[in-house]
Amino acid sequence: MTTRPTPAHAPEPLIRDMTIDDCEAVATVRVRGWQSAYAGLMPQAHLDAMDIAEDAERRRGFFAEGGEVVNLVAERAGLGVIGWAAYGPYREDGRRLARGELYAIYVLPELTGTGAGRALMAEVLARAGAAGHPDLALWVPKENAAARRFYARAGFCPDGAEEPFEVDGVLVPELRYVRSLGPSAAG
Repeated sequence: MTTRPTPAHAPEPLIRDMTIDDCEAVATVRVRGWQSAYAGLMPQAHLDAMDIAEDAERRRGFFAEGGEVVNLVAERAGLGVIGWAAYGPYREDGRRLARGELYAIYVLPELTGTGAGRALMAEVLARAGAAGHPDLALWVPKENAAARRFYARAGFCPDGAEEPFEVDGVLVPELRYVRSLGPSAAG
């Protein structure tokens, strides 16, 4: 993952709730994010087969269903939507727990390291805490060192849980990271 420092003149991205009109842009962020972040970690044929139009249609379906998932986008003037995050209740064995779960956070690969991911994460943490989640968990591929560093900088720590994630018949080991959202975890 190539990162670049945030330019001094780059404005902070606007973080807002996703709308149905954002589905195509979010699909672009998600597909390009997967193809960049998971190259060499997941089967390349799977990454190459990802289709933005199909993903946008799935996003529209998820969006229409509503539910407890909170979808946020990061946008910059002149660029539009450049990042996306989704979180909600932690899912375990078909049950939803009080713990929150960060399901996804991606930024367009060419804008990684410009502050959009940090801004999205800050908003997710603030909202998840305000919603009453005592902590927030996420799953990250074990070999994704860049993402693990990003999560560690945001205050997440591995809690020892590890599970495989199946992608086209290949098991990709994932680690669970957790961060407390209680009053002492502000920051």
